[in-house]
Amino acid sequence: MIMAAPFGLERHDTDILIIGTGGAGLFAALHAQQSAPEGTKITIAVKGLIGKCGCTRMVQGGYNVALGGGDSVERHFMDTIIGGKWLPNQDMAWKLCEQAVIRIRELENEIGCFFDRNPDGTLHQKAFAGQTADRTVHKGDLTGIEIISRLMEQVLARPVEKLQEHRAVGLIPSRDGSSLAGVLFIDMRTGALRLVRAKTVLMATGGGPTMYKYHTPSGDKTMDGLAMALRAGLPLRDMEMVQFHPTGLLAGEDTRMTGTVLEEGLRGAGGQLLNSYGHRFMFDYDAKGERATRDVVSRGIYAEMRKNNTSKNGGVYISMAQLGPENVRRKFKGMVKRCADSGFDLAAGQVEVVPTAHYFMGGVIVDTDTRTEMEGLYVAGEDAGGAHGSNRLGGNGVANSTVYGGVAGDVMGRDIRKMGSLRELDGATLQAEIERVMYPFTKSPGNIRELRSELQNVMWDHVGVMRTAAGMNRAVRCISEIRSELMNVGVAGGSRAFNLTWHDWLNVHSLCDISEVIAKAGLERENSRGAHFREDFPESGSLESSYFTLARKRDDELRLIREPVQFTIVRPGQTILSTDEPDTLVRAAE
Repeated sequence: MIMAAPFGLERHDTDILIIGTGGAGLFAALHAQQSAPEGTKITIAVKGLIGKCGCTRMVQGGYNVALGGGDSVERHFMDTIIGGKWLPNQDMAWKLCEQAVIRIRELENEIGCFFDRNPDGTLHQKAFAGQTADRTVHKGDLTGIEIISRLMEQVLARPVEKLQEHRAVGLIPSRDGSSLAGVLFIDMRTGALRLVRAKTVLMATGGGPTMYKYHTPSGDKTMDGLAMALRAGLPLRDMEMVQFHPTGLLAGEDTRMTGTVLEEGLRGAGGQLLNSYGHRFMFDYDAKGERATRDVVSRGIYAEMRKNNTSKNGGVYISMAQLGPENVRRKFKGMVKRCADSGFDLAAGQVEVVPTAHYFMGGVIVDTDTRTEMEGLYVAGEDAGGAHGSNRLGGNGVANSTVYGGVAGDVMGRDIRKMGSLRELDGATLQAEIERVMYPFTKSPGNIRELRSELQNVMWDHVGVMRTAAGMNRAVRCISEIRSELMNVGVAGGSRAFNLTWHDWLNVHSLCDISEVIAKAGLERENSRGAHFREDFPESGSLESSYFTLARKRDDELRLIREPVQFTIVRPGQTILSTDEPDTLVRAAE
């Protein structure tokens, strides 16, 4: 029941609250229905519309799962650990690989997904970089749309309360600060503030490193979840680890298509990266050429860009024509159309590409059941850190979201049985969050878009594919200046309903908060691992002494420390594969 409250605040109570409707959020809703006691009220809230927004929908490549042909959970796990440069939480990585086998069957048999198959009826699995087996299940190159569409149908058919176009803006703790009492939202349709109390809350808002000049997520993905967690004092790990996908479409500054992904399967199938001289340059940087991991390929492209061996718009080219135009049109229908819309012929010509900020490996520290240190708060999907370490393998992202979304739903449904009434909230924190959200209406309007563009250039230039202490220190200063400018810029009064300028202000605020953490975590890591490459510290450092960065904000001060990685399953230099297994199962012909 909703009722009036101070500050024009509306109140709403539920039992289980799920923020976000990507793969993690929708799976959590379905699993919570099964595990929670009868009569439990389940509510999902999303910044946009269910099934029409979020990053899972944008997944092209596919879903990693070890299904046979010599592949195994153990091999998938080892690829994940080695790809993450020995920084992943090994228990989380193991659960991801183990449960992916169960989740893919659930997607097919219970959710109703159709994936591509071989002539013998088995699931077709394609090659992705950094993996020693062809294990990526897919639906052409539009896998995310298939998964989200079917999940959406299942959730919409169930008695789950839906709060669409509701933007989460603050985590409100209990009066004693030990647990989570509720979440503050903006109802974007009316502009009203709404407090939703719940016994258990899943934060599955996704990442979205759109603080970079080139980025793959839509512009409304602005790290809101991690910004809320930071303000709530929760510990964040691996925040320096921003994954750049090597092949973002580069179509010029006058189209929003620039930065969108040309999926990894292109390189896995034999796509070649060429510089302006037609030279296939990746073998100059790594023996695996285009099939090296994303971080390596991104650095190879960036190095060519710095040498000015670039395309018309400042990137490089990907060529697929050597595989046969008709073959390319058949296998990569979605990509061919996307490129054609931007004036490129992927099947028979060359397409300009550039490294593009794609995925965030860092996130809230959770256990393997998605619990955080704050009772009542659970985190899954891209908001959670640990599973990928310093580099996410292509195909592990949607697997991670669906696996841990299901886990979160199961766990919340069980945990709620032990919980009594809703918690009394901390009024001071609620007041502070309301004042923060309403602050822009106290200042004169200004150019918020210009500030966001300035932030994107700063992060791309100084905290991007290659980094130095001097560059990151400069970025920290620039971010502080941009934040100060933002605090002097406001939003015109009047209607708050669908006030996109207001939300743009909040977007930049969240991006500044997380950009600062990325830069300072990058300064704390004085070596190069995976997505984090420091030209002043190019060595990876001792694998046996691996550490992850931990960031936490207390009393408005951001503090960073190093925590040793716990090798709970396998140590550097060792493997859990048997001695008679081959190094790779990838077919040599490819």
